[in-house]
Amino acid sequence: MVVFVVVELVLVPLAMCKVPLFKCRIRDPLPILHKYYKSGDLHIAGIMSQIYVAINPMTFEKPPSEELFDDLSHFNPIRTYHASMELLSTQGRFIPNYRSGAQNHPVAIITGPNSEICLYAAAILSFYKIPQISYGSAPKTDNNIQSVFFHQMFPNQAHQNMGIIHMLLYFEWTWIGVITLSDETGERFVQDLVPLLSQNGICFDFIVAVPSVAFSNEIAMGVAEGVEKYKVIMGSTASVLVVRTEIYTMIVLRFFLQLPELEDIPIKATGKIWIMTAQIDFTSLPFQRDWDISFIHGSISFAIHSVELSGFRKFLQKKNLHSEKDDGFIRDFWQQAFLCSFSDSTVDEKDGETCTGEEKLEALPASVFETTTTAHSYSIYNGVYAVAHALQTMQSSRLKSTATGHGGEWNHLYQEWWQLHCFLRSVSFNNSAGESISFDQNGEMVTEFDIVNWVTFPNQSFIRVKVGKTDSKALPDKMLIIHDNAIVWPTMFNQVQPLSVCSENCPAGYRRRKKEGRPFCCYDCLVCPPGMISNEKDINECSQCPEAQYPNKDQTLCLPKDIRFLTYGEPLGISLATVALSFSFITAFVLGIFIKHRDTPLVKANNRDLTYTLLTSLLLSFISALLFIGEPKKVTCLLRQTAFGIIFSVAVSCVLAKTVIVVLAFMATKPGSRMRRWVGGKLSSSIVLSCSLLQVTICIVWLATSPPFPAFDMHSMTDKILIECNEGSATMFYCVLSFLGFLATISFTVAFFARKLPDSFNEAKFITFSMLVFCSVWVSFVPTYLSTKGKSMVAVEIFSILASSAGLLGCIFSPKCYIILLRPELNRRGHLIKIKY
Repeated sequence: MVVFVVVELVLVPLAMCKVPLFKCRIRDPLPILHKYYKSGDLHIAGIMSQIYVAINPMTFEKPPSEELFDDLSHFNPIRTYHASMELLSTQGRFIPNYRSGAQNHPVAIITGPNSEICLYAAAILSFYKIPQISYGSAPKTDNNIQSVFFHQMFPNQAHQNMGIIHMLLYFEWTWIGVITLSDETGERFVQDLVPLLSQNGICFDFIVAVPSVAFSNEIAMGVAEGVEKYKVIMGSTASVLVVRTEIYTMIVLRFFLQLPELEDIPIKATGKIWIMTAQIDFTSLPFQRDWDISFIHGSISFAIHSVELSGFRKFLQKKNLHSEKDDGFIRDFWQQAFLCSFSDSTVDEKDGETCTGEEKLEALPASVFETTTTAHSYSIYNGVYAVAHALQTMQSSRLKSTATGHGGEWNHLYQEWWQLHCFLRSVSFNNSAGESISFDQNGEMVTEFDIVNWVTFPNQSFIRVKVGKTDSKALPDKMLIIHDNAIVWPTMFNQVQPLSVCSENCPAGYRRRKKEGRPFCCYDCLVCPPGMISNEKDINECSQCPEAQYPNKDQTLCLPKDIRFLTYGEPLGISLATVALSFSFITAFVLGIFIKHRDTPLVKANNRDLTYTLLTSLLLSFISALLFIGEPKKVTCLLRQTAFGIIFSVAVSCVLAKTVIVVLAFMATKPGSRMRRWVGGKLSSSIVLSCSLLQVTICIVWLATSPPFPAFDMHSMTDKILIECNEGSATMFYCVLSFLGFLATISFTVAFFARKLPDSFNEAKFITFSMLVFCSVWVSFVPTYLSTKGKSMVAVEIFSILASSAGLLGCIFSPKCYIILLRPELNRRGHLIKIKY
């Protein structure tokens, strides 16, 4: 049985080796596989007796620029088609579509390392229905025939894309650059990734396709284009660069980063961290051997899940030039790797050293030759075993019906090997490392990605440290498992996690505003409007606090508002209550004086009933002010304005009745006047009752239609909730005030015209002054009341009540109290007409 492997390198990673095209027969190709695995009664060694390896041609006599062009040009269809057709030709002769004999009949092909080579090979192999196992990046094809025979050791590309997104989100990298190769896979990568970036709030500063060189005369143009793209990449403010790679990308990347020295570019590399896809491997050209590799220090890459194979390193350490005498490839590799030459070599001696053949591979730095099991090597290892298991399963299923040739050997010449792909698709086994290997229904390897951190050393060596993995079966927010404490960041970041954002994070208390003409990740930070907060960073819109809360000073959180009303426990409430009670006592004292001296001429001359009524209403008005202090309740809200309106209407009505009585009394003294019959208690009582009843009617209508009620004012003050009595109907409230104003105006007018009456009737002067005080207070009350809120508004009304009541009390009764208490000799009927107040 023969398995053909079309690869760029042999199963071990010979990073710097490129030799002329040849077909070498490896007598014992996979000793480690033979040593550590048996499949039932059928040994792997018995199945794979020969492996043919096709390696692209390479010469080293040319200058570095042409050497680079030749190396990269090997990834082309012509050479791949030729190698694929040669595998299907008779050994030693290249005759397409013709084969003689039963030997070297291919049953499966392992191809790589990139998707293009796989597709080129598939164009030939699919005609022969030969199963093809790809260990490199997964190819995409619309050809159903080709896809049927594809078996990919590379997981689904979409899983890797989501892994990249979750990594960027995990480290909060929202401002990145994207670098791809100038090929179809690079374009497809951009088409798949960009929508995912936008959906997850990540934007990019640039998307650059590294120029490809197809012909030698394009080298100068390619370098010039590379210089411009270098300036874009290294001049970007993005610290994180996502690179869609292939196995040879490291060659191009190292040359690309060498441009500043080659082309004297003024822009120097700033801090960048490379995020590389799983297709990457450390490949390089011989002349790049001494180039600095520190640029990958701290880089992070995805890698197909792999484990170190037991015995693999020991197997490589035993390899020397004499152990593989029939392998023509190893001789050329030896000279390139150890910088020596053989005495019979046509290649110029390097540094004058001669190859002894006893040099040790483990002495080479990792940048030249890795002795660990890389992801690509592990994929090939598993691919070979997958073929072996599929062959064994197919053999077992046909054992009873299969014809045997001479000597009882299994004759494979006439077997229908295209049917092997069915067995490959269903293969499932545990390899020697204990890992489960199987394919899904799409022919893709069921495996995960490792997260690898690259750490370099001064001796041009490096190690790949696994710092995490992906889990496609987990929930989206749990699919990435990463140990960020184990990550070594690039040197210029001083072991601090890099920050890659277009704009600094907007702190709490601010909102973002997108910058015009820039990606959505670029924004300005604006303070939240008054009354709004943002309690997280990078908020697009600030939020309004609930009505019962208000923003703190920094506008980062909502605080509960204090409930405020005029209380007896605060200075203002205590002061107003004290004044109200004081005037109440004074009024009561005055009332007591007048009751005590009710039979004196002065009290009799001032209409005792009106005087008692006026003093009582003033006493009640002072006490009614106390209804405005304390927490507003339903009862107090109903009584506040109505009680005040009715009591004041009685007081003003009494003043009006006094004034009218003074005028009528003067007119009644004239000879022949008919006004005598109007002078008396009935007229004054009628005036007081009619005016009071009219005010009572207004208040009843107010209470019946839209009465006052307790209300919470959430908006007048930012940090406080005001409990106040809502007037219910502002119209009715101002009707009450207007009626009081109407009565006061009439009283003032009548008293004003009566101020010059004879001395015995001069009480009109004091009534005029008292009404002037009363009207002044309430005229100034209206604008002041409308311009204040909360406790201040209540205090204004209390002050107006006290001031106007005190004005009436002081102006009308203080002269009389003075005579009664201090000048009793004047309180005589004979002196009344002579008294001048």
